[in-house]
Amino acid sequence: MLSLALLLPFLLVPLAEANVSGDTPASSYAGSTVAATYPPPSATDTKIDYLFPPASQVGFAGPTATGAEPNAIETAPSFPKVTGAYPLSKPNAADQPAEQFDVMKYWANLAPMYSVDSFGLPSASPIVPKGCSIKQVFLLVRHGARYPTSGSGASQFASNIHAAATKHGFSVTGPLEFLSTWTYKLGAEILTPFGRQALFNTGVAFRYRYGGLLDAFTDLPVFRTTSEDRMVDSALNFAAGFFDIRTYENDYHQEILIEADNMNNTLAPYSVCPNANADIGDFGSTQSDKWNKIYLRSARSRLQAMINGYNLTIGDLFNMQSLCAYETVALGFSQFCELFTAEEWEGYEYANDFWYGDGPGNPTAAALGLGYVQELVARLTQTPITVWNSSTNRTLDSNKATFPLYQPIFVDATHDTVMANIFTALNFTAFAANGPLPTDHIPANRSYIVSQITPFASNLVAQVMSCPASSDPTHIRFILNDGVVPLTGIRGCTEDSEGRCPLADFISGMHERIGEIDFYFSCYGNYTVPDPDNIVDGRYPA
Repeated sequence: MLSLALLLPFLLVPLAEANVSGDTPASSYAGSTVAATYPPPSATDTKIDYLFPPASQVGFAGPTATGAEPNAIETAPSFPKVTGAYPLSKPNAADQPAEQFDVMKYWANLAPMYSVDSFGLPSASPIVPKGCSIKQVFLLVRHGARYPTSGSGASQFASNIHAAATKHGFSVTGPLEFLSTWTYKLGAEILTPFGRQALFNTGVAFRYRYGGLLDAFTDLPVFRTTSEDRMVDSALNFAAGFFDIRTYENDYHQEILIEADNMNNTLAPYSVCPNANADIGDFGSTQSDKWNKIYLRSARSRLQAMINGYNLTIGDLFNMQSLCAYETVALGFSQFCELFTAEEWEGYEYANDFWYGDGPGNPTAAALGLGYVQELVARLTQTPITVWNSSTNRTLDSNKATFPLYQPIFVDATHDTVMANIFTALNFTAFAANGPLPTDHIPANRSYIVSQITPFASNLVAQVMSCPASSDPTHIRFILNDGVVPLTGIRGCTEDSEGRCPLADFISGMHERIGEIDFYFSCYGNYTVPDPDNIVDGRYPA
């Protein structure tokens, strides 16, 4: 089957198990873990397979003529926006109804993707500008909504509440009363049903916008993802939406890059960057903790009055906010959402901004995104990579079968943190316009907002277009979650109301940017995090 990975043995990764609390068995006590699998372990299939043949054997399909490929990114009069998260229940804040305050937009990297109106170019539209035509497109997409990662704070909170509920004196009242019977129903790591739907819908939308480019293929495309279960699942759901649920396995090659320690992988580069997994990489958490103690102070006093036999910590409150997001995308709703005010939800989003952890404020960020930028330049110039000084994979990236240098459409699936790294390496300075984020207040009109940059199913599209009326015949521009990104931080890319940059100038600017990033010093150098006010582009200050 053409969609099987070139590294098939690594496709067969087990599903991650839910993180349960020690040796405590599941029970009706508050916070206990409830786990289930489908089909149930005791289920048996007694049906006779030959009685249920596939459609290809049944026949009688009726007329099956197909029409021309859609190309709405050029031909549509307007661009449809993603505004909701059907079929999830829209939560209320403690002090405002959902109609007045959209809590989901304040879940930071746990938010469902929604269309961003502008990143500083209010008149620009994702529709290809008049007089231009699309020639090539690159899609970088994040996986869909998932359960918490293994050992997360959400599961730890459940363990803490369960332990407290088994002791004498535990009681809850008011809005917290539901905790007396609440159970932890979340798995770990893998996609939720909503997460699968989001990637399928992304594939459908991408076909409508860029399907016309399929006519330019002379060979089956190669799309890439990593070996983690949610990454493979996301890639396959995208492909099923983009191609056809019954035929997609024969319509393209799915390349799966191993995501594991010491494996070079531009879509999961942290495994070859030790500093990103040490104190330097954890700098974002250190900074966020300072803000958490401020914005959750009132919530702690308010909610502690509703619980006896357990002392709520700032970490507990933060985890309760995370549970609102995780339960909603997994179960459809969550009673944790209405415990917090609109102001506290604004604080939660700010606490999760990646500036200091994976964005412009971390000295390893640009190095982590470097490998993908090198691959992008290789693809744009159809020039093989010859220097191996980052997370690029010499074995795969030097083989034209696994790393083709030209396709009308490229699709790569990755993680939120990696997308933040890549945007930093690309020097998208529009996101860094306000400079380093303070840890004692939320600045007005800030430019770095993670719910807009790397939500679940976030997608960055690079459009290569021909604009014959221009003095430069070929341009490139970037669309992030339907908002056009200014490229003025890249040398040679001047202001343009549509966000375009002459392709030759963009490539030249990227060569310069690549030369600025020292992967080995950033990832292996012996240094501590410098003054955070001096880090604005993901590199150790010059």
